[in-house]
This record gives sequence, C-alpha cells and structure tokens, in this order.
Amino acid sequence: MVQEDQVTESAPVDPTQTPGWQKLEGVADGFAPDLRAWFDADPQRAERYTFEAADLTVDLSKNLVTEEILGALIEVAKSAGVAERYQAMISGEHINVTEDRAVLHTALRRPKDSAGLVPPAPFVVDGENVDDEVHATLDKVYAFADKIRSGEWTGVTGKRIETVVNIGIGGSDLGPVMVYEALKPYVQPGLEARFVSNIDPADVFEKTADLDPETTLFIVASKTFGTLETLTNARLAREWLWAKLAEAGAIDDTDEARSGAVAKHFVAVSTALDKVAAFGIDPENAFGFWDWVGGRYSVDSAIGTSVVIAVGRENWQSFLAGFHAIDEHMRTTPLEKNVPVLMGLLNVWYTNFLGAQSHAVLPYTQYLHRFPAYLQQLTMESNGKSVRWDGSAVVTDTGEIFWGEPGTNGQHAFYQLIHQGTRIIPADFIAVANPAHPLKDGTGDGGAVQPGADVHALFMANYFAQTKALAFGKTADEVRAEGTKESVVPARVFSGNRPTTSILAPALTPSVVGQLIALYEHIVFTEGTIWGIDSFDQWGVELGKQLALQIAPAVDGDSAALESQDSSTKALIARYLELRK
Repeated sequence: MVQEDQVTESAPVDPTQTPGWQKLEGVADGFAPDLRAWFDADPQRAERYTFEAADLTVDLSKNLVTEEILGALIEVAKSAGVAERYQAMISGEHINVTEDRAVLHTALRRPKDSAGLVPPAPFVVDGENVDDEVHATLDKVYAFADKIRSGEWTGVTGKRIETVVNIGIGGSDLGPVMVYEALKPYVQPGLEARFVSNIDPADVFEKTADLDPETTLFIVASKTFGTLETLTNARLAREWLWAKLAEAGAIDDTDEARSGAVAKHFVAVSTALDKVAAFGIDPENAFGFWDWVGGRYSVDSAIGTSVVIAVGRENWQSFLAGFHAIDEHMRTTPLEKNVPVLMGLLNVWYTNFLGAQSHAVLPYTQYLHRFPAYLQQLTMESNGKSVRWDGSAVVTDTGEIFWGEPGTNGQHAFYQLIHQGTRIIPADFIAVANPAHPLKDGTGDGGAVQPGADVHALFMANYFAQTKALAFGKTADEVRAEGTKESVVPARVFSGNRPTTSILAPALTPSVVGQLIALYEHIVFTEGTIWGIDSFDQWGVELGKQLALQIAPAVDGDSAALESQDSSTKALIARYLELRK
C-alpha cells in the first residue's frame, strides 16, 4: 500500500554523466551510418532487430544503430532507472511531483479479475481502492451505453438517440475522436459520433447544422466542468437544442420544458457534480475520473464514453485489454527486448546525439488518420519541458516535434523532405496486414496494376517501398545506369540512411488500437525518465488561458482593459474592433 502524500522527490540522474552517455558521445563524434553496408555484413540484422509486443511486430533494423550504440543506450536506461521508475509509477507513487499526484493511467485498464496483477489487488493508493473505483465507473458507463445502443434511452420526444456529440478539448477530444475514427468499422449501424472542441463558433455550428435535436445526445467532457472552451460550446449546444426543439414544436417555451430536454439530451464526464447539476444535467448521468489521470492519458477512462456508446462494451473491453498487454510487456520484458523502451531510447539517440528535432508518424491505414494529431498532445505536452522534476534546468535537449499524415497521402506532400532534405527525420510507419475493406481494382491500369488486383496489397507495396528507399537510397551510379542525363543525376540521387521503424499488426482491431496508444505512452515515459523531467504535468498550457481571461474584457470593448495591454496586443485588439464594426 502506498501512503498518502508519498512523493518521489529525489533528484533525477544526470544522463550526460553516465558511462553509457559518454560512450554515445564518442560514437556520435564523426558518426557515418551506412545501412547498406550494415545489412550486407549482417544477414541476420533484420531478425535481430525485430521484436514482438502483443500483436505488434516492430522492425527496428532500418534505424541508425549498431550493437555498440544499442548497448550504450540500454546502459543509459539502466543508469536512469527506467524500470524502477516504471514500477514506481504503476505502484501509485507520486511521480507527478509538481502536482503531488500519482500517475495511474495504467490502472484504467487493469482487468477485473485480480489474479496475478502487479501491483496485487486490492490496489489502494492514497486511501482509495483504485481497482474498485475504476470498474465501478466502467460498469456505469457500460450500463448507460447499453441503454443508448438498445434504444431504451430516448430523447425528450421518445425517439432513440442516433447521434452522440462529444464536447471537449485537448485530451477530452483528441483521444475520443482518434479512437472513434480508428474503430469506425465497429460502430453500431444507426449510431454516429461527432466531436466539438474549438471555441470558434464555426465548429459547433457545422457539427450541429444537419442534426435532428430529437435524436441527438451531447456529452460534455470536462473534469472540473469549468474549461472555458468546453463550457462555452456546451452552452451553445444547449441553446441550439432548446431553439430547435421549440421550432419543431417538441417542447414548450418554458423553463420546465427546457430543463426536461437537457436532462434527456445531455450527460457529463466530470467530477464537479454541483456544476453539472447547475447546468441542468442529472448528476446520476455524470461519469467521473481521477486526478491521477492526465487528460492526454484519459481516453481509456470515462472520457471515452462517446466511443463506448458507438462500439459497445465488448469492443471497449478488447480495447482496454490491448493497453494492458503492452503495459505488461513494458513491465516484464528485459530492456534489451522491451519495445517501448527501445523506441524511446532511439528517440533519445536521434534527439540528443544526431540533432533530430522532429519525428514523423505515418500510418498506412486511413482509419488512423487522427493518430499523429493525438500523438502531438501525448508527446509534446508530456515532454516539452525545460526543467527537471526537481526544479533544476534540463541538461539535454528534450521533446520532439511529432507530426504526420496517412500514407499514401503524405507521399505526395512532404516525403520529398524526408527523402532528400537536409534534416534527419526519424519516421514510424504503421500498417495492418488485413484491411477492414479488402477491395479489388476491377479494371487495373493496363500496367503494373492488373484487373482484379488487391488494392490493399498495392497500398502495402508503398509501405514496404518507402522504408526501403529511405534506408538504402539510390546512388549516382544506379541513377546513371538507368540512362539518366548527367546534368540530372545529382537531383535523382537518394542518400539513404534515413531512419525508420516499421510497425505491423494483423488488423486494426480494438485491441491493436489500444496497443498502439500504450506503446507510445511508454515511449514518452522512457524519454522523460532519461531526461529527468515530469512528463505528467502541463503548466505550459496555463499562461495563455489565464491571459485570455484577462484580455477578454478588452476584446469586448472595455477601454480600461484595452489600455492596460502591451502596445502590440492593444493595437491588434483595436484593429479587430475596427474590423468587427
């Protein structure tokens, strides 16, 4: 049992002073990778650097690493205490030191059957039985989702719910929308989810413009029920509901009728039950979560209620099982074969020794088209820090700029830079062997694509080709051998040695989606531990929100508030007010 207020406050290890780091500095000095030569010299390279984690096959062989580099990276991980800190995290120690909180997103997916769990059940943190609370909330979410899916829950006029609109922002939006898009083949026919996040009124307008208010349910997702953007959009949605129901003659224009409509068409994901009730939502229809769940780690909590409704409890349970499988891989697998640890260490190698500043994530499955955007918050909000967890300045560069788009769209947009630009951009390629829709090309193109060709196979040919091209490139002599004019040869040379990781799964099942999310969660954890930072706070998002509240009166015409601004802000607001008239 973890005692209340137990906090991990010891100073982080300075990785730059460890023997492993110093070895890496020596290797990086004059480092000249040669993947062609490495593969030629070692026929077993692909086999040695390919690992399994649950359903994921992860090929690290096209990364710019040797046994010496990998060995030194693992030394750094051991010196920094990655395994020990992970154990501290899952045990409920307060490793989020700036907020004095435990970090227990892994507890959200612990199975109900407690046999063999680590930490063992009953799992009590800060005086609370975590397992009991998690599963009580899950059961409440499942029961509500079942009512929506079966048609037992109806709107104010007795019609079944057809559209669920999730209103949230940050982790209350990016996770649910990404998972919903990933699992669209599993959505119950006749149900649809939409997501409103931006305070720009265009967002809520467009998401509700064609909806029937009698068949629409809104989920307001805000732990404190005080998030500016979320509550503004919730009030706009409530006004829309009242106006549209009254326009259709479905409710009278009375406070009682309006209250009844909100009670049937709004639920909340929040712990602020008093504020939920003041909004008009029955607190019985509020689903809570805990301070030990950061927003960007919360998709597998009640924050995912919209997706549970869409895909059902069995698929959600499979989704949670996928998370747990990777949690267990992280906990039990030696560092030398531990996939999230190895991927995190490679990112440290590229960031701190080879000068990489960004990282591309390129899913070759359209259903993961929001995965890079999801990872932007997970990675950059977690590790975009310049002080360590003891308040001292960082001793290395930290964080990576994550970005990406699905293949093959990206191939016709930014792959040029990855292939032939001057910057090193490590890239993760993600694909599945079995598509949700195995379509065939009925006519072909008269060339490489024959009639009846498996379109997914063509798609996968691109997946395999891109990592091969990035790794091995194309020499000037190979270009000349194709009969290319000499003046054009330099433009058609590909240097190769562009690092990639290939991740392959059997299919994009709910379990696999959970596995992918947990994989990157633990990659982030590994990097943060090496860098000695608190990956679980997000103070950098606070200042802008505070200033927005201070500036709002000036934007609304308060001359005194306007005069108190700096000259640039004052001029911009004044110009805005001129244009708005």
